[in-house]
Amino acid sequence: MNTVMKPSMFPLAKPLLLAAVLALQACASTEPARGPVVEMPAAFAPALPATDAPQLTTAWWQSFGSQPLERLIEEAQAGSPDLRIAIERMRQADIALQQAGVSRLPSVNGSLGSTAGRTDAPGTASTSRESSSAGLSVSYEVDLWGRIAAGVRAGEASFQASQYDWKTARLTLLTAVANNYFLWLNTAERLRIARENLAIAERVLAIVEARQRNGVATALEVSQQRTTVLSQRTALLPIELQQRQTATALALLLGRVPQGYAPEAGEFTQLRVPALSPGLPSSLLTRRPDLASAEAQLAASDANVEVARKALLPSLSLSASGSLGTSALISLADPTRSVSLGISLAQSIFDGGRQRLQIRSTESQRVVLIENYGKAIRTALKEVDDGLGNVARSERQEALQREVVAQARRSLQLAELRYREGSGDLLSVLDAQRTLFAALDALATQSLSRLTAALDMYKALGGDWAGPPPPIS
Repeated sequence: MNTVMKPSMFPLAKPLLLAAVLALQACASTEPARGPVVEMPAAFAPALPATDAPQLTTAWWQSFGSQPLERLIEEAQAGSPDLRIAIERMRQADIALQQAGVSRLPSVNGSLGSTAGRTDAPGTASTSRESSSAGLSVSYEVDLWGRIAAGVRAGEASFQASQYDWKTARLTLLTAVANNYFLWLNTAERLRIARENLAIAERVLAIVEARQRNGVATALEVSQQRTTVLSQRTALLPIELQQRQTATALALLLGRVPQGYAPEAGEFTQLRVPALSPGLPSSLLTRRPDLASAEAQLAASDANVEVARKALLPSLSLSASGSLGTSALISLADPTRSVSLGISLAQSIFDGGRQRLQIRSTESQRVVLIENYGKAIRTALKEVDDGLGNVARSERQEALQREVVAQARRSLQLAELRYREGSGDLLSVLDAQRTLFAALDALATQSLSRLTAALDMYKALGGDWAGPPPPIS
């Protein structure tokens, strides 16, 4: 229904319009926003004592005490394509928010034109027509029911979700960089252990060959020890391959070309394993960016449901236009003027149920988001609980493995001494060798597991959740 009204008609139109608006508003129904029902535990178990457990810091990677790692983290934040993609998604959400905000503003259109024409007809004089005109029109949709405001709220929530998604991508990237760098240092440490073990095997081989020359050892013993030396040389190959593959994976995270890349060297044994305090379970809702993103997406969905429902209600538009016109070409001298004001109340009468189906679709999407949010909260609680268990278990296992290494090293020293003095056999030396190598390799692997458990805890707790999002232009 479109009606053009003169100013004198507005006193009568306003009461009628207000009555229609109130009647239609009474028919509008809204449903309160619902969130997931998750019973949060009072505390995590096991947990560190409050007096002994340090709190999380923003630059959490500094707690490992590795300057090469800190430089890698800086490079990753500057060169990672994953972060640049996340920033572009933030920019897209910001543009969508600006587009939603523009709907609150009136639209203004202007026009300017001149026309000239000539008519020739048989038996009549030629006639010419000339005219010029200029016009300005303004239209504005009144947000009676808050539909436009709800669209803006949806855009704001989506933009917040994109910021939290950037933080999630950043946390995932930085933990992956740290994990790959630790793995690279671990393979270097395992190579060092394997080469030490190879040197021990070669030293024992020299002893056996010397004993054979003196008629004490047999050819079988020499062959057995040579087999051990060859086995130790073969054991180097898969570790070297793993080290190269880890370096190339780290290069991709940094945004580098993988060919020929090698990280900065460091001492695996000098890495510190930080202790962490998980805090209260309820703090995860504000610490973890993925949970904050899920909550923001749910808020955007609530606003979208409101938009869909209020689209059923009539829309009110105000318009005003003015124009100047003359019968001269490219001239507005002595123009005729016209001004019009209009008010339009539009209501969809029949659309085949399209709008109501849209409401049902947005409501279903909100239910999915509610379930996903609740699932994400429960998953976060499990990850922290598992992380605490892994941290405690890996610490105990590493301590026990160090005792195993100490005993294996002593056993090899005694076996070599007895064999050199002629009171022991080569088989005891070989067994002690294999035991020490396996114990040292297991200790390096266990130390990596402890570092990985600490990284997993940082990620489960939200990492540097206090870091600001990047600026976007």
